[in-house]
Amino acid sequence: MASSIKSADLESFQNHLRYSDRVLALCGAGLSAASGLPTFRGAGGLWRSYDAVSLATPEAFAEDPGLVWQFYSYRRHMALQAQPNPAHYALAELARRKRGFLTLSQNVDGLSQRAGHPASKLCLLHGSLFDVKCTAFYCKHAESNNFTDPIAPALAIPKGGPSPAPLGTATSGAGATDSLQHAMHGAGSKHQSGKELDISDDRVEIPELDTKDLPHCPECGSGLLRPGVVWFGEMLPEKIIEEIDDFIEESKKIDLILVIGTSAKVYPAAGYIEKARAKGARVAVINMDRADTGRGGLKKGDCFFEGDAGAILPELLKLEIGDILNTEHKAGRGEDGA
Repeated sequence: MASSIKSADLESFQNHLRYSDRVLALCGAGLSAASGLPTFRGAGGLWRSYDAVSLATPEAFAEDPGLVWQFYSYRRHMALQAQPNPAHYALAELARRKRGFLTLSQNVDGLSQRAGHPASKLCLLHGSLFDVKCTAFYCKHAESNNFTDPIAPALAIPKGGPSPAPLGTATSGAGATDSLQHAMHGAGSKHQSGKELDISDDRVEIPELDTKDLPHCPECGSGLLRPGVVWFGEMLPEKIIEEIDDFIEESKKIDLILVIGTSAKVYPAAGYIEKARAKGARVAVINMDRADTGRGGLKKGDCFFEGDAGAILPELLKLEIGDILNTEHKAGRGEDGA
């Protein structure tokens, strides 16, 4: 694919990256665009007939935990069907090569982890679809990286229609999304027995689930498990915020902040750009939309690279990390790269 990056801009960025010792990366849904995942981003993002935002609250879970778990079980399933794209691998490789590096991710899809991103250099601002915790008041049980699918038998995706196709070969966010939608809605084909139904479509019936059918705590035995994501109205993880603040404050200088696939207009994520800039960081934005440059916009010396992160990020980082398209088998390596 022909490069859309001007050679002068590419050279300027790569020269700066070469001499950058301390680097932050702030990531949003655009990082996973080439993996084809539906994001349900913002108000108006629908799952069935529900505004997805309205399902992502403690109040929604208290009122109808079965419905909320069906929504999150669907998202877990789709994330496991998807594959990390070259942007995930490129960022993971840069994290291994830069000692002073930290990624701040707003994504919950688990794709960065599956791409082998070092855990010590990855801060999940909004948690993960694959973390669960007990809701019982006196129980502190929590699990990380629970990839059981379905997490409870009653949450299995019903069958009877077309199933989503694997998305690992997608080369762009738009192409992967089109492929996903075509498969999920069965365009040009008849329903086939044994195929998974698209329960995001409200024309597909789903059962009303009783609380007893939902995942329960293996420790206390009575508490209902919930997804380990940060819902609207909840505080971001205190430990994660402290880790980010420590990284920012431990040195007088930050050399670079990569802003990848996020509008960066909502706090606290938006604030990290200005905190890095105050430490001298150059800002490099990678986004499909030229309007998404953060609340403060671009300043002199900043740069904007328009397009899909899955295609652009490996090219930007190539001199530092090599040809990531030929090294994706490294996913799952330890933090030492072994």
